[in-house]
Amino acid sequence: MGSVTSSIRISPELRARLEEAAQQLQRGKNRIIIEALEEFLDKVSRQRFLDEARRQSLLASAESGGDEDVWLQHADTSGWK
Repeated sequence: MGSVTSSIRISPELRARLEEAAQQLQRGKNRIIIEALEEFLDKVSRQRFLDEARRQSLLASAESGGDEDVWLQHADTSGWK
């Protein structure tokens, strides 16, 4: 897979933390940044999926004609905000 170069601006404090982590982990700063970005983007994508699933569930329950109480009693909504 090819790659491209991107330029970002970070604070001196964040750069120092990155350099320290790279030394401790014996990994390149670039690799740490890429892994962190991939993890963040995966998390955002999962959250969008969960938000859409919740939205559709609420729409379906509104059209079901009174099943909302049964849904709320049996649904695992512990991860929902």
